[in-house]
Amino acid sequence: MNHKIFQMPFSQIYSLLLQKVLKKGRNQEEVDTVIQWLTSYSQDQIHAMLKTPIDYKHFFLQAPSLNEKRFLIKGSICGVKLETIEDPMMQNIRYLDKLIDELAKGKSLDKILRK
Repeated sequence: MNHKIFQMPFSQIYSLLLQKVLKKGRNQEEVDTVIQWLTSYSQDQIHAMLKTPIDYKHFFLQAPSLNEKRFLIKGSICGVKLETIEDPMMQNIRYLDKLIDELAKGKSLDKILRK
């Protein structure tokens, strides 16, 4: 499937994720840490991509390495259990959504990063 979110610019998605956590008293460094944990991009790589037209799908496709512990992320996003999402790309996107939700809800980074 080719969902609309796949074609959205990563810079636009990043801005939305950042806004969500800033409203809750968290910060950009924490957002970057979560993205780094999931994708293995460095902070410099993340910020360099914000200046490019890369779409969200290719942001994930080009990730150096997706964290093997991402499968430990459980719960629901928009009423859909993460474990039941069949499209691997959508599942990875929803994993990041869930991590950002946890950050916005005040969870510690140690718990979010499944340490």
